Amino acid sequence: MDKTPQTPRTTLKRLPQRGSYDRELIDRILDEGFICHVGFAVDSRPFVIPTGYARVGDSLFIHGSQASRMLRTLGQGIDVCVTVTLIDGLVLARSAFHHSMNYRSVVVFGNARMVDDPDEKLAALRALSEHMIPGRWDDVREPDERELQLTTVLSLPLGEASAKVRTGPPLDDEADYELPVWAGVIPLRLVAGAPMDDPRLPADSEAPNYAVEYARPASKR
Repeated sequence: MDKTPQTPRTTLKRLPQRGSYDRELIDRILDEGFICHVGFAVDSRPFVIPTGYARVGDSLFIHGSQASRMLRTLGQGIDVCVTVTLIDGLVLARSAFHHSMNYRSVVVFGNARMVDDPDEKLAALRALSEHMIPGRWDDVREPDERELQLTTVLSLPLGEASAKVRTGPPLDDEADYELPVWAGVIPLRLVAGAPMDDPRLPADSEAPNYAVEYARPASKR
């Protein structure tokens, strides 16, 4: 799929020129992020909850505790809105009004389903682990039956999604370009530090390469 269908819910009302329905762009943003914010309503009361996620093909997997009210509620198939935002820079304009941020974001609408099949749930948890730290799953103990029962996984299709992106320098009013004020962009990016050993590791333990050389997708390009 080259583009996601444009729907009334994904059509941008403000600054529509920043919007995109390009599926490759949507996937890249989702694959770089760590945390999504899940919005839903229960008995007319709105909730927005941050949680981890991973994209696999045309679906987002969202996971959490079996005791999570959010996941139990979403598993009933109610409407949900999921957002992911990456901040790439602070945009300093010549006027306070035109200060901004460079960002990439995705909004997904849909109905989530509970992942009940044990094999599918295990595959989803592996995807979540590999999304966070590629290569880690093969080194660790897999979840046992009790741990799988204590974990809830939801699957949300990516059939209704859009991206919104801002890049570039500040956009000042024409008259303000003559002001003696510095303007520009302060780039921001997520950078991994050196791994820190667990104090209970044996003295001769060495961090694996995927920890020592860890970087998010944008940092590798």
